Amino acid sequence: MTEKTQYVIQTDVKFGPLEVVDVEELQAACTLEWFNQTLCEVNNSVVRLGVLKGEFHWHKHDREDEFFYVVTGRLLIDVKDRTIELLPRQGTVVPKGVLHRPRAPQRTVVLMIEEASVSPTGDS
Repeated sequence: MTEKTQYVIQTDVKFGPLEVVDVEELQAACTLEWFNQTLCEVNNSVVRLGVLKGEFHWHKHDREDEFFYVVTGRLLIDVKDRTIELLPRQGTVVPKGVLHRPRAPQRTVVLMIEEASVSPTGDS
């Protein structure tokens, strides 16, 4: 995973209250290697769908925690002194201020929950 990954990040909210969110259908229709779509808002947070293959850049969020939950595939999250490996039905919280880099060695589908104010590409 050394070549530059192209990101497509859509922050528009795709579903409103009481609409059905079909993650299986959405991920099956995705042909991009690194796609992130805001699905819905819950209080002051958003739920995002990520369909990922490749690596994201090192970044952090100064004011928001970020939760990753793997639906299918395998997600690696590099932090300063280790790599966290997430398999299907596993998740973790990356606390605000922690420099991290998500990587997906194969096509991986994740759900992410974070405050609506977050910049998906990081603050720095």
